[in-house]
Amino acid sequence: MSVLMRDEAQTRAQLIDVHRYTVTLDLTTGDETFESRAAIHFTALAAGDTFVELKPALLRSVTLDGQPLDPAALDGNRLALPGLAPGEHELLVDATMRYSRTGEGMHRFTDPSDGETYVYSQMFLEDAQRVFAVFDQPDLKAVFELGVTAPEGWTVLGNSVATDEGDGRWSLAPTPPISTYLVAVAAGPWHSVRTEHAGLPFGIHCRRSLAPHLDIDADEILAVTRACYDRYHEKFEEPYPFDSYDQAFVPEFNAGAMENPGLVTFRDEFVFRSAVTDTERQTRAMVIAHEMAHMWFGDLVTLTWWDDIWLNESFAEYMGYQTLTEATRHTDTWVAFGIDRKSWGYDADQRPSTHPVAPDPGSVPDTAAAMLNFDGISYAKGASALRQLVAWLGEKDFLAGINTHFTRHKFGNATLADFIDSLAASTDRDVHRWAEQWLRTTGVDTLTPTVANARTTAAANGSGGSGGTGGGTGLGNGSETGWTLHVTQHGDRPHRIAVGAYDRDLVDPG
Repeated sequence: MSVLMRDEAQTRAQLIDVHRYTVTLDLTTGDETFESRAAIHFTALAAGDTFVELKPALLRSVTLDGQPLDPAALDGNRLALPGLAPGEHELLVDATMRYSRTGEGMHRFTDPSDGETYVYSQMFLEDAQRVFAVFDQPDLKAVFELGVTAPEGWTVLGNSVATDEGDGRWSLAPTPPISTYLVAVAAGPWHSVRTEHAGLPFGIHCRRSLAPHLDIDADEILAVTRACYDRYHEKFEEPYPFDSYDQAFVPEFNAGAMENPGLVTFRDEFVFRSAVTDTERQTRAMVIAHEMAHMWFGDLVTLTWWDDIWLNESFAEYMGYQTLTEATRHTDTWVAFGIDRKSWGYDADQRPSTHPVAPDPGSVPDTAAAMLNFDGISYAKGASALRQLVAWLGEKDFLAGINTHFTRHKFGNATLADFIDSLAASTDRDVHRWAEQWLRTTGVDTLTPTVANARTTAAANGSGGSGGTGGGTGLGNGSETGWTLHVTQHGDRPHRIAVGAYDRDLVDPG
């Protein structure tokens, strides 16, 4: 199976513009395979050759503009589309696809506790081609309209509102333009808890055998979801861009969660089966907040190529912790970040395998290389850097830049350069230099504080930090005895730090 090269993706994006996928899936044909039919409507912007991706068990037929193509021409996962003329085209692909048991493409699971079966998709990073024929790259966004035939008694979930047409047939409303890796379907005899918030249908779902456990925590999960949703709408000028918000806790998930628009999937270990610590509840709430942040940063505005996947994750990591702190009872989440997550980033950043938060585009030449950067740097160090950026810019200017970014690129694609340009439009600070110093370099800076006693006639309030070789800050309590704080920095990155001063304990002055 050929991986997609960055150069190939750029060439294809210059040649075609994809408008719509109409996909029908039949999940009633057996335990090993399902039927997939895709109609792809696209425009060739110039004459040329390209290809579509597909990983079938059997490719029955392919038709381009009414003319049949030879299914035997499928080479690995690529079917050539030669000699495209400029203008509109329709590609029809009829295939049998394999279910996955490894969480790639369409995963199938039978619950050993009751024999019920569930299927769900995981199309990240390039696994949409395991479900239907597709131009599988993030900057060829399109509208997706799906129809699903499922066994009687099953419920179908997707990126948009699902309608039961009867006889096992379900239709999903057309999506706004989204990337191929974000298309999602989940089908089975789900146990569902449904509600409505801000005029939209909200739902949480799990397999039936976990129903009692989900019901116990349903109010808590939905309360966190509503609180984060409302807080994001206070921060972001762009409203939530999809028509529903479902969260499915799915079995055997090979990730923590996935930010599919309108249908976030979580590993169902987050449906707690027994008493857990409040830290575990906070972790689940954090993942809910993280994935919801992606609805804007990642789904509404999507990376152009996989070298910017860190920005998706760093932004959602920062915004998730910050929003959970502001909007829920979990007010000490940054403490948890410092203990659990930041050390992950420090560890990764001091190994020989360290890399910049924002890797050089040349270091991600294909889809296989993209997976190498999912580590503590892309998540924890990137989130730490963004938190420092907010401190350096000020939250008002940071959010203004974010909202400019959403407005400029909504339902489209953007790069790190686009993101920095949007931030720069909202501040006089040199954000481009900040990005070079923080995001294009490796390793840690070291800040070493030294507190010295000083005789002072008037105390000063603690107020700042230092860069370069350090600086002094006067600290005192109004007495003649005060202290001078000097911070020595080893490293070149700009920092803005907070300094805390505390009164002596009146009971124990020592």
